[in-house]
Order: sequence, then structure tokens, then C-alpha cells
Amino acid sequence: MGPIHLLELASSQARWLEMRQATIASNVANANTPGFRALDVTPFAPNFERSAAALTTTSSRHMALSAAETNVQRSRKSESWEVVHSGNSVSIEQEMLKAGEVNRDYSMNTAVVKAFHRMFIASSKG
Repeated sequence: MGPIHLLELASSQARWLEMRQATIASNVANANTPGFRALDVTPFAPNFERSAAALTTTSSRHMALSAAETNVQRSRKSESWEVVHSGNSVSIEQEMLKAGEVNRDYSMNTAVVKAFHRMFIASSKG
């Protein structure tokens, strides 16, 4: 049996989500600090692309995907919504949206790991 990279990738994403949530919390905590600039962490997608394994077919009946079918569209990140007179660029609304994204991503991460675990247990029981 070959190595299972899914659990390592899920763990890496969970650490990234933890760091992003801490950054968001810091932004919210400094929302009234004059001159504070909102921070964010680098996207997780480059980490995912570096560790992504190529799809493997083990049977001639498996469907093959062309290179055009595997391309991913990138979304553009918006800049901070406003900079107030004090020079602070933290937008509470934008930080809450980011916190919601972290929550959704963490829930998806957890659901994928649980489903993989159930599948792994079922296949090992025979």
C-alpha cells in the first residue's frame, strides 16, 4: 500500500486555518488602533498545488481526464474596503467574512477527513 497524502494535506490545511484565524482575531482586536494595517496570510492554494498528486488509473475502465478538464479558476482577492482617517485599514465586516470562510473551510476539512477515515476503516475490515 502506498503512502496516504490526504491526512498530511488535511493536517497542513488545519494548521494554515489556525494561523489565518489568529490573524483575523488580531485584526479585530486592533480595529481601533490608529495606523494599524489589516493583515492576512498567504493563500493555501500554492501549498495544495505543490503537494497534489496526479490522478492514477488502476483499471482500463477508469475515466481519463484531459489537462483542460483539470484546470482550476483562480479568484481575485479584494483589497481592504476602506482606510479610516486614523490610518487604520481594518474592516470588521470584511474580517467577519474571512472568519466565516475559515469556519466553512475547517468544516469541509473535517468532513473530508471523517469520510476518508470511514472509508479506510470499511475497506480494512473487508
